[in-house]
Amino acid sequence: MKKTDTLKKNYEFKHVFTNGKGYYGKNINIYIEKNNNSINKIGIAVGKKVGNATKRNQIKRWIRESYYYFEENLKDNHNIVFTLKKEIDYRKIDFWIIKKDMELLFKKAGII
Repeated sequence: MKKTDTLKKNYEFKHVFTNGKGYYGKNINIYIEKNNNSINKIGIAVGKKVGNATKRNQIKRWIRESYYYFEENLKDNHNIVFTLKKEIDYRKIDFWIIKKDMELLFKKAGII
C-alpha cells in the first residue's frame, strides 16, 4: 500500500484549483496538479449544500475508499482534489457510482 498524504490548508486547495487540470465526470470532478514530492496528496471538498454533516462525511469516506482502491495503480507526484458536483442529488449516490466515475476520470487524466 502506498503512502498518501492529505491536503489540509485552504491555500493548497486553491493552488490545485488554479494551476491544476480539471476532469469532469457525471457525479464527481477531479483536479490534478504535479507536485515535487514522491507521493500523491489528496484533498476532498464537499459543499455545505449537500445534505447534513453526516451525509457529507459519508460521501467523503466513499471518495477516500474509492481512491484507496486505485491507489496502487496511480502514477506518483500528483496533488489530487475531489469535489462532488453541486447539481447531484446526494440521496441517489453511493460508493459504487463514485468508484465507477473515479475510474473513468483517472483513465481520462492518464494517471492510471
